[in-house]
Parts: sequence; C-alpha cells; structure tokens
Amino acid sequence: MALIIGLTGGISSGKSTVSTMFSTLHIPVIDADKVSREVVEPGKSAYHEIRRVFGQEIFKEDQTLNRKKLGAIIFADEEKRKQLNAIVHPAVRKEMLQQRDHYVEQGEKCVVLDIPLLFEGNLTSMVDKTIVVAVGEDVQLQRLMARDQLTIMEAKQRIKSQMPIREKVDLADAVINNNGSKIDSEKQLMMILKEWNIL
Repeated sequence: MALIIGLTGGISSGKSTVSTMFSTLHIPVIDADKVSREVVEPGKSAYHEIRRVFGQEIFKEDQTLNRKKLGAIIFADEEKRKQLNAIVHPAVRKEMLQQRDHYVEQGEKCVVLDIPLLFEGNLTSMVDKTIVVAVGEDVQLQRLMARDQLTIMEAKQRIKSQMPIREKVDLADAVINNNGSKIDSEKQLMMILKEWNIL
C-alpha cells in the first residue's frame, strides 16, 4: 500500500525546496500550485466560472488570467478570496486525486501531495501522513519580502492570510525545521522517511 504524504508549510517557509528533495529521491510530487494554474487555463470550467464571477477586467489581452490583478483583489477582500477558493479548490482537489490514484496504480511506494492550504482547506483526508516545513516568523518575513519584492506591510498581509506556521506544526505528523541550511533540512527529511519505511 502506498504511503500518501501531505507536504505543507507557510508562504516562503521553503516548502518548494523540500518538494524538490522528494523529486530527487524519485518520489512523485503532485503540486497543488501547479495544478491550480492548470485548472484555470482557457477552456477549463474553472476559467469560465472565474470570468463569470470576477469579470473581464482580471484577464489579459491574450485572455489568460491576470494573476497580479486577481491577487490584489483577493488578498485585500476576504469575501472575494472565499469566492475564488470555492471555484478553484474543488477543481484542484479532483485533479490531484486523479493524479494520486494514477501513481498508486502504477505501484509507487510513496506519493507526495504538496498543498499550501492542507490544514486550512481540511484536506488531510487526502493523505496518510503530514509534514510541515517550518521557519521562524522573522525568517519567513525576510524571505517573502526578498522573493516577491514586497513591502513589509504587503508581506505581513500575505502571511496573515494563512494559518500561522506554529498552528500547522501542532497538527503535523512530522516537522522539518527550515531555519538552517538546505543540508540540515535534507537530513531531517531522510530521518522522517526512514522512520516511515519509505527509504
């Protein structure tokens, strides 16, 4: 029986780095962010629904979604964010489950679902075990500002829109402390996978 791992963390916690480590170990990773971009491509049902709810002004001239415009709207308005999530999340879940089941049928020993909002979206039923990539609040803030060229206020607003990392840590089966080096994080991951009989 394949072990399904839910990988999560906060924005700029280094979850993508850990996700890459799984790929390096030839463990398939299904990335919710990637899937969420695919389900809103022109022609998909979520794309049509977003256009109906949010209007033409959040689309570029080539009819693709203007993520920056949409982001500005939903990060500032809780109701709009809920509306968008109600459209995108079910489509993402459906696609991720199809991919997960495909890997399991192929005989994979372990499959990772990389889901930023694993706990917020009550998606733990999709996985057997959870790993949270955690960092200190100051580290998270600095990384996010540097990565996305945000002001301190914008960065804090984005961090605040998610469940605090310390709460996620309390809910996790395992935690990778990502305040240190990449090698430190890798060692922690290897220990977890050995403990869970994946390696």
